[in-house]
Amino acid sequence: MDSFSDFESVAALHEIPDEGVLAVVMPSGERVCLIRHGGRISAVADRCTHQDFEMSLGDVLPDGTIQCAWHGARFDCSTGAVKQGPASVALPVFEVRIENGMVLVGAMHNGALP
Repeated sequence: MDSFSDFESVAALHEIPDEGVLAVVMPSGERVCLIRHGGRISAVADRCTHQDFEMSLGDVLPDGTIQCAWHGARFDCSTGAVKQGPASVALPVFEVRIENGMVLVGAMHNGALP
């Protein structure tokens, strides 16, 4: 993503709870889970790679992971990397920008960001 226009505004920053999640649907129809942890905002696909359950129904844990509410798979909030099974595939992650109090989401990366 090279330009501001490649990002879609999906939520106001204040809508994302501290150490919590907010499910949003991008204008393109993609379901995204916005995560606030440690003062940072990240975005992952709102579907667990294990059994396709909504990640936005899970919990953000103190170690910086999000836990799927169904089978307990845990993923790094920033990179999407699997931190605990039963999932074995990273969550797709999205680029995020904050502009004028709005959260903008850009390109999806299949699997963990480097």
